[in-house]
Amino acid sequence: MQIMTAIIGIAAGLAAGVAAGFMLSKTIGAKHLENAKLRAETILKEAVQEGEQRKREKLTEAREESYKLRQELERENKERRSELQRAERRLEQKEENLDKKIDRMSHKEEELRLQKEEVEKQSAEIELIRLEQVKRLEEIAEMSGEDARQVLLKETEENVQHDLGMLIKDLEEKTRRDADKKAKEVLVTAIQRCAVEQTSEVAVSVVPLPSDEMKGRIIGREGRNIRSFETLTGVDLIVDDTPEAVTLSSFDPVRREVARLSLERLVADGRIHPARIEELVEKATSDVEEQILEAGETALLETGIKNMHDELVCLIGQLRFRYSYGQNALQHSLEVSHLSGIIAGELGLDEEMARRAGLLHDIGKAVDHQIEGPHALIGSDLAKRYGETPEIINAIAAHHEDVEQTSVYDVIVAAADAVSASRPGARRESLDAYIRRLEKLEEVAKSFKGVSKAFAIQAGREVRVIVSPNVTDEGVVYKTAYDIARKIEEEMKYPGQIKVTVTREVRATEYAK
Repeated sequence: MQIMTAIIGIAAGLAAGVAAGFMLSKTIGAKHLENAKLRAETILKEAVQEGEQRKREKLTEAREESYKLRQELERENKERRSELQRAERRLEQKEENLDKKIDRMSHKEEELRLQKEEVEKQSAEIELIRLEQVKRLEEIAEMSGEDARQVLLKETEENVQHDLGMLIKDLEEKTRRDADKKAKEVLVTAIQRCAVEQTSEVAVSVVPLPSDEMKGRIIGREGRNIRSFETLTGVDLIVDDTPEAVTLSSFDPVRREVARLSLERLVADGRIHPARIEELVEKATSDVEEQILEAGETALLETGIKNMHDELVCLIGQLRFRYSYGQNALQHSLEVSHLSGIIAGELGLDEEMARRAGLLHDIGKAVDHQIEGPHALIGSDLAKRYGETPEIINAIAAHHEDVEQTSVYDVIVAAADAVSASRPGARRESLDAYIRRLEKLEEVAKSFKGVSKAFAIQAGREVRVIVSPNVTDEGVVYKTAYDIARKIEEEMKYPGQIKVTVTREVRATEYAK
């Protein structure tokens, strides 16, 4: 019971303590809340005052900046107005000057018009006076103006023959002094640096046989072997009385080479019949094509030429089997290529372009037995078809003057071609062609007035002309030599150059009685 009473007392004490604590905390909290409100109001007032202060400062700064910008704009506008005023004054001044110039030009035009009218008037008067004088002269001379002109021209031509001949002599001597030395140096240097073998012409191919008995086997029963061979190769097989040899004849050098290889292999093999002939001809054709390609590529390597069309390379290789006046066409083209490059180098030009033009200059000879026309024009068409440059194309076409020479490379290739063709041992021509050339030389020389005799000497490299002294003088001798040389250039084709020597013949005849 006492315990219960103690518990109840404790509980009552706790309740009373809680109630008292609650009332005390309520009183203290109300007081803190009041203090917090007072501090908040104070902070708010201070913040408002500070914001007003900053607002006033910003407004002041904005007004100052606006004032500065306004001042700057006014200054710029003032400067622009001043510049515009100055520009207007300059334009006004230019307009005034232009008006003055227009006025002066108008006065000058008027003066020129008056002067022109005066000149035309004077010209008309002078023409009338001239016509009157011409009429009076015609009456005095008893001939028309045209007749007098012809007489004067004839007399003038006769009078200037001597002076013209001497002038030609002086010009030629001066040109030689300036050009001969350099030209000789260039050509001699080029020739010395380019050495090739001399060659002889191969018109037909001769195939040796081990015995004459082999001829019958080549012909075959009823001629079937020889017919099969000629059909497959396109070459004429000539079996004659030549001991232990047969001859192959064809305009196409490549076909002739295929036939030669095929026949040599047939003779060495001994089995000669149509099937074997067809097999060996096919093999020889393949071998010759490889030789052609190899020869073309070797020529490009030797000359240092790059980026050439494959068809042109094959055509260059075909020149290996082509001959002209006893000179192998491929060796000739290589020689011309080297000479052209060396000459171009001596003159400070593009050596590779000159070598390329020299190598291709006779490319038309590879197909001239198939296409009609000069080989130079055929070659230029081929070069154009396979993408060569205009300079190369024209150099090919112009090296025999089939077209006009328009660049220095045209002249270089033509000179190199002449040097290669005219060097000793390079070429030879048939007896008939040689005789015709000599006769033509003498005929051209004798066609000139005053020439009494003409002799072609030194295998056609020089022509000696004798003129009569009673119809010419020293000056006309030089003029005659010049005219003969020009006519030879126009009417004849020849390798190298031809020297023309004109002399005056004086003959005295007396009789002893």
